[in-house]
Amino acid sequence: MSSISIIGTGNMARTIGARALAGGNTVEVMGRDHSKAANLAKTLGDGATTGEWGTAPAGDIVIVALLYDGVVPVVAQYGDALAGKVVVDISNPFNSTFDGLAHREETSVAQEVAKVAPADASVVKAFNTVFRHVLEKGRPDVFIAGDSARAKASVGTFVESLGLRPLDVGGLKMAHWLEGAGVVTVGLANNGVGNLDFALGITELPA
Repeated sequence: MSSISIIGTGNMARTIGARALAGGNTVEVMGRDHSKAANLAKTLGDGATTGEWGTAPAGDIVIVALLYDGVVPVVAQYGDALAGKVVVDISNPFNSTFDGLAHREETSVAQEVAKVAPADASVVKAFNTVFRHVLEKGRPDVFIAGDSARAKASVGTFVESLGLRPLDVGGLKMAHWLEGAGVVTVGLANNGVGNLDFALGITELPA
């Protein structure tokens, strides 16, 4: 069982929170609007609590479930409250036409988070290649990137508790390419697949 804190009160926060509880984890919800956080925790049910915005999260794993442009500022605001935590960025920094990334450099939101997070926090990119309703109803692969093997193992254990398969893609610099894969999912949804009812995954040849 993992102890999870979720910063955010939107659809992804609700979906990850619900699956986390179903998988036997504890969930703390933290939102700038405390009433929204409390309402989400109440909706999630037993095992969900509400934390105070900006204070040290109770969870060992802190999932930042915010729009991409809010992730780095909020992590910077939390500052030392995130010391020793595993911080998971799930965001997709799409440009205005959803066919590229909002940042032009070879970086990622997760890499920028690592620059402002406490030195002893570990940043992991995960969940960004999965549409919300597929995460809610399906069993997609979850790609993860990070520089800390311990942190990735913790996130991997959490992902497995959701009934999903974690797949390590490498160090945190690979978060840039995971964000690019997020762009690919939108391109597929708008073109070759033609709907949102899928997720990228790995098909292995039989032994």
